[in-house]
Amino acid sequence: MLVFSLSGTQPQAQAKAATTLAQGSANGDVWDLQFRLNALGYYSQPLDGKFGTQTAAAVRSFQKAYGLPVDGIAGTQTWAALKKYSVNQSELDMLAHIIYSEARGESYTGQVAVGAVVMNRVQSGTFPNTVQGVIFEPGAFTAVSDGQYYLTPDRTAYLAAYDAVRGWDPTNQALYYFNPKTATSTWIWSRPQTVTIGNHIFAR
Repeated sequence: MLVFSLSGTQPQAQAKAATTLAQGSANGDVWDLQFRLNALGYYSQPLDGKFGTQTAAAVRSFQKAYGLPVDGIAGTQTWAALKKYSVNQSELDMLAHIIYSEARGESYTGQVAVGAVVMNRVQSGTFPNTVQGVIFEPGAFTAVSDGQYYLTPDRTAYLAAYDAVRGWDPTNQALYYFNPKTATSTWIWSRPQTVTIGNHIFAR
């Protein structure tokens, strides 16, 4: 089940730390948990904010896949991993916005690649550790600087965002990309290049 939001997205403050969740929990953090597990492909039921057996099974699958203690409880370790490797609704919107504004003329693979760069930066330890922090880091993306980020993304951008979140990385772990026809930075050319996709060269 894919959950889409096509509304405009503004930068928002990060949510407070989520509470420990187990079977029987029922609050907004459960909805967030289900959304993140859905984005990663572990939870396919309707998002209802109720931590039942299927949510617990999805948590256990995620924990097993990411080398965490498998107890079906969303505690500190599980939340930390979820926030590193998944997105909430607001972050998915942001990711779709940056994909659409930076790569809407590219192939589908090229659009996923832009999303993958954002996720690679979140997970790298070198850049901000949130999608919002990466996208809105000053000077990081031309589309944010020139305002194109605020264009309304289409369904393809959301699909590309989901694929990037779920681990498809056509860039071979790139942290940068640029258009060789328009790039003015000499520094970017010094980065080790990984692949060329459409009009973009990707680099580490």
